[in-house]
Amino acid sequence: MSQVQALLAFPCPFPIKVLGRREPGLAQQVTQIVLGHAPDFDPATIATLPSREGTYLSLTCIVRASSREQLDALYQDLCDHPAVVMVL
Repeated sequence: MSQVQALLAFPCPFPIKVLGRREPGLAQQVTQIVLGHAPDFDPATIATLPSREGTYLSLTCIVRASSREQLDALYQDLCDHPAVVMVL
């Protein structure tokens, strides 16, 4: 059992923060990626916050994580998006 798996008891709610360049459709594209990995995710629960200058948009999604593999794949797909700068 890895250290992360020891800290998390799956399934569990897991917050994912996505920081991306503020571009049209970013929130919808992030939503589609999240839904691809967590079909029970409710898009109405996304919290958004623009940066002070309005250049970036922070999106917080709380998914019901079922495994470390699910989270790894979700993080990878989010990081692969061209407008995404960082995923925490």
